[in-house]
Order: sequence, then C-alpha cells, then structure tokens
Amino acid sequence: MADERKGVVGQMLPGVAGICLFMLFLTLMNVFGALRNTFGMGLAKYGVLGLCTLLVAGIFGLLRMRRWGWALVLAGCVMLFTGDFFFFEKTRSGFFLIRGMFSLVFFLYLVRDEVRSRLR
Repeated sequence: MADERKGVVGQMLPGVAGICLFMLFLTLMNVFGALRNTFGMGLAKYGVLGLCTLLVAGIFGLLRMRRWGWALVLAGCVMLFTGDFFFFEKTRSGFFLIRGMFSLVFFLYLVRDEVRSRLR
C-alpha cells in the first residue's frame, strides 16, 4: 500500500486546478471590490484584503500540492460558502445561492481521501 501511495503523492487531480482557478477569480473580484470601497473604507476593507492575501497564498500552495495550501483553500471555501449564504438570507438574490453552492461542492471535493492522499 505504501508503494502505491508513493507513486501518486504530488500528482494533481483534474478538479484541483479548476477549483484553484475559480477561487483565484473570486479572490481577485473581492480585491477589486475592496479597492473600490464596496466593503466600506474602514476595518472591513483591510479585513477583506488580508483574507484575500491568505487565500491567494493558499491557492498557489495547493497548486504545488502542499498541505498548508490545501488547508487555507478549505478555510476559504467555508468562508465564501457561509458568507454567500448569509447574503442570500439577507437579499434573497439567487446569485449568492448559486455561488455558495459552488463553494460547498468545491469544499466537499477537496476533503475527499483521494485529494488528501496526494498532498505533500
């Protein structure tokens, strides 16, 4: 069993690259929103920029199949999922529901044993 695992450690599954691209797109959109003062001009703006910085670092870590990158992207998926569902509850806009469901599906994909066994 250990010999089989050594052959796949570090190899990326096809869905991981797609998830990283989607998360990078969402992160960049949040950065542009923060820079245009969509989240306000106070502490929330800098909080969003700090979280986006962590998420971008996690995305590039996950692309290198590192465990710390995987953990940061998982946390980002959970935060985006809960935030989108919160905004859906407040606004009843279907956009937030669909985007939140994408984040939930990506979270469920990343927690599978197949993905975790390939991380370094």
